[in-house]
Amino acid sequence: MEKQILNKIDQLQDRLIQDIKRMVQIDSVEQPAVLDAPFGEGVKKALMEALTISQELGFKTTNMNHYIGYASWGESTDYICAIGHLDVVPVGTGWKHLPFSAFEEESFIYGRGVLDNKGPILSCLYALYALKELGIEMEKEVRIIFGCDEETGFKDLEYYLSKEQPPVMGFTPDCKYPVVYGERGRAVIRITAPLKQHRKFFDYLNTYFMNTKNNGETLGIDFRDQEFGMLEMRGYHLDSDDQHLYFDFTLSYPSGVTLEILMDKIKETCPFSCECTKHYLPVRFEKDSFLVRSLQKAYEEVTGKDGTPVTTTGGTYAKLMPNIVPFGPSFPGQKGIAHLPNEWMKIEDIIANAKIYALSFYYLNAKKGNE
Repeated sequence: MEKQILNKIDQLQDRLIQDIKRMVQIDSVEQPAVLDAPFGEGVKKALMEALTISQELGFKTTNMNHYIGYASWGESTDYICAIGHLDVVPVGTGWKHLPFSAFEEESFIYGRGVLDNKGPILSCLYALYALKELGIEMEKEVRIIFGCDEETGFKDLEYYLSKEQPPVMGFTPDCKYPVVYGERGRAVIRITAPLKQHRKFFDYLNTYFMNTKNNGETLGIDFRDQEFGMLEMRGYHLDSDDQHLYFDFTLSYPSGVTLEILMDKIKETCPFSCECTKHYLPVRFEKDSFLVRSLQKAYEEVTGKDGTPVTTTGGTYAKLMPNIVPFGPSFPGQKGIAHLPNEWMKIEDIIANAKIYALSFYYLNAKKGNE
């Protein structure tokens, strides 16, 4: 059956590529909310197009007030899922092709969102379509969930979880291969100082942030563990109003330390107000769990490469959606593509993704007796 599934993806590849181009050609950078478009008209248009494509493939679709939507196949009291997102980061400058042209050149597709994350979530949709077309029966309902606010706040997923139960298992195609069994914790910290203390404030920032390594050693928070590696500080942002100065930074921290310990250490050095404004706990699955083992098997079957599970410094929907792990789409060695000019995906990688995801759904959820 695995061979039939892989062959089916090959048969569908032209249609998959054309539908990915349809999606990439939509400017879905978040804009101010308007009526029936909580993340702006562009994001709404992308969601409607994704649901239209899903309907064209014969799937039942659900639009949750334009916050998020999904395609579904099968019926059961619980479900498995793949969840990706349709919103994209701003395009910036330095593009050799128009960022929403979905320009194809020498077997590459260029465009904002082709990797992050329209191409991968459409690959998941077509992976499920291949199984449906082959008549493979599923134990549980499968959902392909199209998020709309991953880049700026997860309000889409918060809305979804306020209305729907979480999946029993699943993955988000918004990270890297092999399967990621653990994500670091993430905390956004804000330091606030009175405007009149600006000299002291900037001296503090220069000493503890600007003129030091980003591992937090001057703050006494240079924690590391064997699985997740060294803590990192990133995302520095300075702001002010009429009375105060604000400095925000993000901690990407390993699972061996708690936020409480980190905050206590930072406050020991900080003569100003210091608070955590946003926090996501580390995510960790057992490497020998059914979910992780099944995804590892799918990756190894398609690529022939070592699929030993890994951890990540990044953050995905797995921070908020229970029971899912990050899985793809970037292969080992592919870094620094998603948010830069000339974002790209190789067509052969898109097809490989679809094959991996098709086998993943098959291993996770196919009824016994499928042949």
